[in-house]
Amino acid sequence: MSHFAIEIKNLSKTYRKKSVSKEALKSINLEIKKGSFFGLLGPNGAGKSTIINILAGLVNKTSGEVKIAGIDIEKNPQAAKFKIGIVPQELVLDPFFNVRETLEIYAGYYGIKKSHRRTDEIIEVLGLKDKAKAAPRSLSGGMRRRLLVAKALVHNPEILVLDEPTAGVDVELRNQLWTYVKKLNVGGTTILLTTHYLEEAEELCDEIAVINHGQVIAHDRKENLMKLLSSKELIISFAENIRSDIVATLPQLKTKMLASDKISITYDPEKTEVEKILRIISGSKIQIKDISTQQPDLEEIFKHLVRR
Repeated sequence: MSHFAIEIKNLSKTYRKKSVSKEALKSINLEIKKGSFFGLLGPNGAGKSTIINILAGLVNKTSGEVKIAGIDIEKNPQAAKFKIGIVPQELVLDPFFNVRETLEIYAGYYGIKKSHRRTDEIIEVLGLKDKAKAAPRSLSGGMRRRLLVAKALVHNPEILVLDEPTAGVDVELRNQLWTYVKKLNVGGTTILLTTHYLEEAEELCDEIAVINHGQVIAHDRKENLMKLLSSKELIISFAENIRSDIVATLPQLKTKMLASDKISITYDPEKTEVEKILRIISGSKIQIKDISTQQPDLEEIFKHLVRR
């Protein structure tokens, strides 16, 4: 029995139009553990949507192997679809049925008996109860996004794929959505997230892969990726204006004046202890008023990887 929710081996996809061909994926290899909260990041056009569309059965792969919950999507596509729920980036909804009818119809597509359907529960937890009889076209963008999530959950999938789920969504809805998704993850659902809001990926994901130009350029635990840039910034505020000779006492460090009474010092914590920096500065006999530290966030790591 596989320990992976999604297994991708040597996956390639080439789009062909007349005499022109474009290689969207180049021998991608990814393994996503069951129960993980996995982030798939990359700039526009990197190949993220192609991977998701292949998982959804909307795009045929050129070569390679893809398994969902141990099921080969080529050999048994129907069984694979039962294991995965996909929330697309586009707000595409059927205008002819209200919210409740839409979820009932989708549950019917999956052959779920009426006695086993979770329609009312899903409507409740996603805050759609007041809109249960409303037509999708009358809903706000945020409510439509909730309905897309609801549709992906009607068959209680083991894996939930969220493709830019909070694009154009207000802060309150974003918080509600992540609260619910985290609860699903704690309950054992594997989450695959793509997002351009890198602070979301940094907060939520335990494992991250970065894709660029159709290739995986990084894949590791989040805490390991965060160590790729080892520099830290130490910001020191003084009780009075400081002398220029203080900066000269730190020749091996990148020092910058932020104000007449504030400096920024960039250092590598693996090579220089912050205590040593403070000891040198304290020798100047100028009173320190405040100290704060900053370290690279996921956005800086991401930019570094893509540039490299």
